Amino acid sequence: MALTAADVSFSYDARGGMGAKDILRGFSATFHSGAITAVTGPNGSGKTTLARLLVGILKPRAGEISIDGVPVSGLTLTEVGKRVGIVMQDPCRQIFTTSVWDEMMFGLENIGISKSDAEQLSGEYLSLFGLSDKMDCFPFELSTGERQRLVLAAVLAAKPAYLILDEPTSSLDIGRRKTLGGYLSEIRDRDGVGVVLISHDARFVDEHADSVITLSPCQVGAGEGSA
Repeated sequence: MALTAADVSFSYDARGGMGAKDILRGFSATFHSGAITAVTGPNGSGKTTLARLLVGILKPRAGEISIDGVPVSGLTLTEVGKRVGIVMQDPCRQIFTTSVWDEMMFGLENIGISKSDAEQLSGEYLSLFGLSDKMDCFPFELSTGERQRLVLAAVLAAKPAYLILDEPTSSLDIGRRKTLGGYLSEIRDRDGVGVVLISHDARFVDEHADSVITLSPCQVGAGEGSA
């Protein structure tokens, strides 16, 4: 079981014409279940673009993204979201409600989890990320780090089969980084979750990734957990 990119090319000119600038070209990689695969590389190498392609927010100009052999092109964003969770670099883009508690409940109930189970999961994950005392707060009154932890909690509580994290440690202190690293190892080993870790944090990658794919500007080629 795997999340795969097969010969994927992408340009922000959807027509792919003469003036198009390729961000990815002929890129292939396999992100396996039960493994933490880091994606690294300089700014402009296509890391965030790749994340958005993997969850269907962007569509490749050529090639195919698949979840366990099923092309993403044939799925709705909701269907993809039930299998693949994403935590974007800017947490504000993923906050929709007026309280921390409602933010947790909204995502869980939206994917069909019962109210009682959603309440239990919300409490557990708010506690895990140190937000139990913030449940009545307006999310945009939280600090940047707290907002990031809220989004992490909301996405992880939904227990996706695959998890994409875009710079997840950028606003976390040392203790929270340790907590996150331990949790990623736990869901990899216990639940077989496949984690795609996009990060400039070399130490976090060295400590927690099973393999590393390094992108360069206009990546060409293939990866099987390395590049």
